[in-house]
Amino acid sequence: MTKLAIALLGAAFFLFATACNTRHAVEVQPVEIKPIHITIDVNVRVEKALEDFFSDIDEAEEESGKSPTNAE
Repeated sequence: MTKLAIALLGAAFFLFATACNTRHAVEVQPVEIKPIHITIDVNVRVEKALEDFFSDIDEAEEESGKSPTNAE
């Protein structure tokens, strides 16, 4: 009887040990990192400041009849 009990306990242990064995396969895909392009247009503010700064020169050239593009 003890041999049978030991055999049953051994079989039960084997079944529990194999039933608790789990395997997980996780596949990791490569991550693609793309650059982010950000364009900020600050020309409007700079152009307005330059127009304000050189407005007196432009007015003087217009009164004298010279064009700013034809000035030599």
